[in-house]
Amino acid sequence: MANGRTKLTVVGAGSVGVSVAYAALSRGSASEIALYDIATEKVDAEVLDLSHGTQFTKSLVSGGSDPAVVAGSDVIVVTAGAKQQPGQTRMELAGTNARILGSLMPVLLEQAPDAVFVIVTNPADVMTVVARDITGLPASRVFGSGTVLDTLRLRWRLAQRAGVSIASVHADIVGEHGDTEFPLWSNARIGPVPILDWRGGEVFTQAELDAIAVDVRDAAYAVIRGKGATNLAIGLSAARIAEAVLHDEHAVMPVSTVLDGVHGVSGVALSVPSVVSASGAMPLTETPMSADEEARFAASADAIRAAVELLG
Repeated sequence: MANGRTKLTVVGAGSVGVSVAYAALSRGSASEIALYDIATEKVDAEVLDLSHGTQFTKSLVSGGSDPAVVAGSDVIVVTAGAKQQPGQTRMELAGTNARILGSLMPVLLEQAPDAVFVIVTNPADVMTVVARDITGLPASRVFGSGTVLDTLRLRWRLAQRAGVSIASVHADIVGEHGDTEFPLWSNARIGPVPILDWRGGEVFTQAELDAIAVDVRDAAYAVIRGKGATNLAIGLSAARIAEAVLHDEHAVMPVSTVLDGVHGVSGVALSVPSVVSASGAMPLTETPMSADEEARFAASADAIRAAVELLG
């Protein structure tokens, strides 16, 4: 990134990967956006389609099925893998996608040894552990998209309910990107006002907040039932994460890193608010949690640890 030009490579030309590339192209996230996939005809067609729009963008587009297209990448967003089917949990994808990453990650690392890797492939937390183990890189340089999208879903819902802009809602989902995730209600705020003290209309009750948390947790299932995949919002989320790395923003986002002693959790990847910069992601170890939230965080860690152990 020192040369002033930035390169973002998206791995996987499925619906999520193409959405990441399109979002990054539209937002001007990087000066060059590359798309890599082993399916030659599909990736070539997607690169051609993206290229046709570049008069209206500020980015170059490249890509193909030759691993050399990855060379020189500053950030690599990995979306390759089997997709989640209706009724299927993210965890049920783990074995298949771990095998895919097993052959893919060494190829990517060889082509771009200095890149920061963002893992989107589901189950993202488990795959982050797998990718980190395969590459041997510091945890900061191989991290998952985590609960960034879940947090967007939560803030959107709370903003609609409170009648304020999304930017004024300060609330995070932490833990697993999946069924054991939960909001940090203990420090959620609208502007400076704690969520349970909000009086800008009908007050929030704990029961309502609990229902919102369930809706947010299950939002992906609703989208998958209706259209077969979640792709647009995760595309925007991954592009935004990549920007924080490419532009050395030191932005705070709830991404997923392999933790080392954060709220008693080590060796598994979970999301907590983290500082995302050119060097990768560093979890904010001092993120406050209530006693109940600490227990839920530990349960989330147990779920990820069990899934990783099943992979052998």
